[in-house]
Amino acid sequence: MPEWLFSVVKYESVIHEFDPYFNYRVTQFLTKNGFYNMWDWFDDRTWYPLGRVIGGTVYPGLIYTAGLMYQLLHFFNIPVHVQEVCVFTAPLFSAFCSLAAYGLVSECWDTGAGLAAAALIGMVPSYISRSVAGSYDNEGVAIFALVFTFYTFIKTVNSGSLRWGTINLLAYFYMVLSWGGYSFVINLIPIYCLACVVTGRLTARHYLAFAPLVFVGTLLAASIPVVGFNAVMMSEHFASFLASIPVVGFNAVMMSEHFASFLVAAVMHAALAVRWVKALLPPRQFEYATRLVLLGGACGLAGLVLMMLGYVLRSPTFGWTGRSLTLLDPTYASRFVPIIASVSEHQPPSWPSYITDLHFAALLAPAGIMAAFRKLDNGSLFLVLYGITAVYFSGVMVRLMLVLAPAVCCLSGVAISDILTTLTSSLKAGYVSFQKSQRTSATGEASEDGGASTSDEPATPTPSKTSSGRKSKSGKPASSSDDKSSRTIYNSLFGWLSSESNPLPAPVAALGLLLMLGLMALYTIHCVGVSADMYSAPSIVLQSHRQDGSFYVFDDFREAYAWLRHNTHPETKVASWWDYGYQTTAMANRTVIVDNNTWNTSHIATVGRAMSSPEAKAWRIYRSLDVEYVFVVFGGMIGYSSDDINKFLWMVRIGGGVYPEIKEQDYIGEGGQYRIDSGASPTMLKSLMYKLSYHDFAPAAQRQFGMNGYDRVRNTQIGKTEVPLKYFEEVFTSEHWMMRIYRVRDQPNRDAAKPASRGGAKRKAARA
Repeated sequence: MPEWLFSVVKYESVIHEFDPYFNYRVTQFLTKNGFYNMWDWFDDRTWYPLGRVIGGTVYPGLIYTAGLMYQLLHFFNIPVHVQEVCVFTAPLFSAFCSLAAYGLVSECWDTGAGLAAAALIGMVPSYISRSVAGSYDNEGVAIFALVFTFYTFIKTVNSGSLRWGTINLLAYFYMVLSWGGYSFVINLIPIYCLACVVTGRLTARHYLAFAPLVFVGTLLAASIPVVGFNAVMMSEHFASFLASIPVVGFNAVMMSEHFASFLVAAVMHAALAVRWVKALLPPRQFEYATRLVLLGGACGLAGLVLMMLGYVLRSPTFGWTGRSLTLLDPTYASRFVPIIASVSEHQPPSWPSYITDLHFAALLAPAGIMAAFRKLDNGSLFLVLYGITAVYFSGVMVRLMLVLAPAVCCLSGVAISDILTTLTSSLKAGYVSFQKSQRTSATGEASEDGGASTSDEPATPTPSKTSSGRKSKSGKPASSSDDKSSRTIYNSLFGWLSSESNPLPAPVAALGLLLMLGLMALYTIHCVGVSADMYSAPSIVLQSHRQDGSFYVFDDFREAYAWLRHNTHPETKVASWWDYGYQTTAMANRTVIVDNNTWNTSHIATVGRAMSSPEAKAWRIYRSLDVEYVFVVFGGMIGYSSDDINKFLWMVRIGGGVYPEIKEQDYIGEGGQYRIDSGASPTMLKSLMYKLSYHDFAPAAQRQFGMNGYDRVRNTQIGKTEVPLKYFEEVFTSEHWMMRIYRVRDQPNRDAAKPASRGGAKRKAARA
């Protein structure tokens, strides 16, 4: 657990990033007003003048979990502030996730692999990034819910227990409550069941595990307001729906993200029905019945497909959401939905990020897949499918590295367990061989004396253990044709590496064991380092190293939000880019125009239009929205690269998607590049974003760096150093210039309107 607590040790107990501040604010409301009132809460401090219905637009799993823990602690008279509960919720569930990973891999493989997987997932940087103390985001509990759902599903398949099936259903319900990534669960499990049907592994236990999850699970998902009828109306679930045709009727055709699971349920029903009918009828009658059913089924399926196509083709996106289409087509968001493409965690990951976030587990996961093919039973097949699908989706979106991390850790646990078993078995065999040779040499002379009397006796072959002699956990011989064929394929490809009858030489095994122990030690060091340096820093507080090794803290964000809270009217409307909406409402307690929910693209486009417009036009837009203050994040003074100037082209693209007058090409400078220096376009230099960022910056840069208007992020001198304001008034700039707050004037400033040719403004600045 130390990796999860670095942020508290190095900084303080504080909420991280952006989205967690909304979750924290809602949790505060829940603890003060109760669970029921949260469902009915209409928040008028966001998305002015529209507002937001909180109960119908939030996944409440995380908030309910923290609220319940807070109530329990106070019930036992433990006076803990709600912020501390929120800060430490993710680390607590990260520990639970390690236990769930142990259970999953133990069911799919063995307890040794389960222990290795639990140790890996407890330190993997990709998961630490969302489970570190202070990361109060949905993924903090959702990844545990995902792994635990998979564990209870495989446990149900292996045991055939209805009790575990019920637990699996509740785990899936908690997963839906916690995160929109539940669609990965409800599509992966049907893929697995379909693979069992195709490979002939389908049993009644699969049906017992799968059917309640599809039917009852969908009903439970639909009872959550943020999901609602999307559970039966969106195409992401579409394959799961055909199973409910005999039960629900036509509405099944109009389905949802669950479509894969419903389709597979239909296939499972058909496969089990065929097996049952075949046992009842003679072969000839069964053949006639098969032809009749196939003919009728083909006609019914054709009609059903026509109805489905008619419904789906009515939607321009064929019933899929923008995020889901981005997973299927990585270029979709950049071409059609810039609001999705603008989010950094929606970008494809780079190759080095896999090593940074997974380290040597990324290299061992393929070995785990190969080992799983050696024993291709229900559990190992699930791990293979989980790993392959997670790899694909992680390659589309950085955020889905969170889904990949547990899969890689589970497969790597299998590989580590098998490798260590092989190496230690080889060392043991070498030791036994060495002892036997010692005994043989000691009794060699006596053997030579008595060898004549026994040399004529035929040698009795010693039976060696083969794969057909192994037994499963239930004690039944693992001698099915599928297992034999999978082992035959594996042995033909990789059997030369090592086996029980052909151990590795002892020196090779000892060297391999030392290498594995060294890799695991390096993994631990890497995870601790990455967790401490990369994923423990809260975005609300920044740090830099001094030359003497000490740290310098940049606290401009909280400084600016505190200024807004204490120096503006409680009903003040504040405008900024949507990234900072959650923080503004939570820390400044002021009404914002847009926030990180991004549910209304046109409203966000209006803010983007204002930022990309000339000052006068932007003033009219903000006045129409009753905005009194506007702030921008600027990093040119201290070198903070995640500022609004670097995000500005996304504001232009999002604004241009709704308002055609905004064209990205108008903001591109000389050489076809986005520039803010002397080669910047005139439209860029006139935009409100440029003016709010660089107002009075040139003389400050001259004093700081000795260069007039030098921008440390862009490493250049700005194109226009004289940046007067007529419609906006600077009221606050933080210590390091990271946060700049402006008041929207009631009337234009006439002094700033004087033409520069008259020299009035220049003389006034010179006198100042």
